[in-house]
Amino acid sequence: MSPVLAGTLGLVILLVLLLIRVPVAFAMFAVGFSGIWLLNGLPAAMGLLSSETFALASNAELIVVPLFILMGNVASVTGMSRKLYDAAYACIGQIRGGLASATVIGCGGFAALSGSSVASALTMGRTALAEMDRFNYSPRLSTGVVAAGGTLGILIPPSTGFVIYAILTQQSIGRLFMAGVLPGILLLTLFILTVMLLCWIWPEMGPKGPATTMAEKGRAFVGAIPILSVVLVTIGGIYGGIFSPTEAAGVGAALVILIGALGRSLTLASFWQAARSSIVTTASVMLILIAAHLINPFIALSHLPAEVSGMLVTLDLGLYGTLLVILAIYLVLGCFLEGLAMLVLTLPIFMPVILQLGIDPIWFGVLVVLTLEMGLISPPVGINVFIVKSVARNVPLSEIFRGVTPFWFAMLLCLLIIIAVPQIALWLPGMM
Repeated sequence: MSPVLAGTLGLVILLVLLLIRVPVAFAMFAVGFSGIWLLNGLPAAMGLLSSETFALASNAELIVVPLFILMGNVASVTGMSRKLYDAAYACIGQIRGGLASATVIGCGGFAALSGSSVASALTMGRTALAEMDRFNYSPRLSTGVVAAGGTLGILIPPSTGFVIYAILTQQSIGRLFMAGVLPGILLLTLFILTVMLLCWIWPEMGPKGPATTMAEKGRAFVGAIPILSVVLVTIGGIYGGIFSPTEAAGVGAALVILIGALGRSLTLASFWQAARSSIVTTASVMLILIAAHLINPFIALSHLPAEVSGMLVTLDLGLYGTLLVILAIYLVLGCFLEGLAMLVLTLPIFMPVILQLGIDPIWFGVLVVLTLEMGLISPPVGINVFIVKSVARNVPLSEIFRGVTPFWFAMLLCLLIIIAVPQIALWLPGMM
């Protein structure tokens, strides 16, 4: 069997395993190990299995994953994320669609803590859906805005998606975090404009909430100061060169634990809950990364990247034409595959093409992560849609998918804007 045929067959088998819901890490372990065994022998496969496991487990940069996850989980169990939502609600809840806009802002703030889209959707779903239901918001708008707003977790730093991309492509985690700031703010703004447009066309979708006094606004803002301070310290510290992303993760986790302990909102029981959840999530991410370092050598041995690169060069689509084709492939795969699985599956194939075309890998990383976000609300998988469904059990799944559709187009617009104006993603990393 030729290497190219073996590589193609391996990817097809991997895709089938993922579609039948075999866990991502186990599917990649099986295909990567078997492929290397086929192309390079059993000793090479066994050697990589042992060496890559140790190399990944001892990689100091990866400490950012458990620390940022812990920071987000502690913020959730102590109610800090709820206070951020309360502050946004107090400021704009009284305008038409204001609760939905406040939910978007709350999702953005929680995303800056957890780095997880699923955690953002779940936490804000539990917090915001009941409030919007109480004020007779359309279930289509309320569930749609939570599912879409939750996707900000993979774009606004600290983002697990950026960490995985950095490890797989050997890029700077700090520069990728900075590259996600302005696109994240742009996407959040487009989401709020989408809510305003929907409520202008159909006023009954988002009734006005009760007015709040300046004193109430002030109290809500004061309650959100601790969590806003943590975000500013961690992200600002990375930008200012005060500490590395790894150190920022440690500082952020320590600060939320300290704030929770001093405010007596963090008990031993709730800390154990947050720590246990963080360990489970970290273990899942680490397994995927270790498996990725088995599948990548298999793909390299198959010569698939060179074949794909040659094919795209032969098509002569130019820089932007090739980029759009690659992003279109991500959009299609996003309808069926989980985001981290897509990164592991595709980056070894597409990165040589990107580097050959002279495309900035930091800019490409932002475009890829934004495209992965779109997959989180795309049928038939749409992980965030199913997360919201688990909270809003009385809302039909079809209604939630209809609710996220306007926000999907807002994300597409954001993607096109960043393609047209790369400096939106590259300005902050360039200033570091």
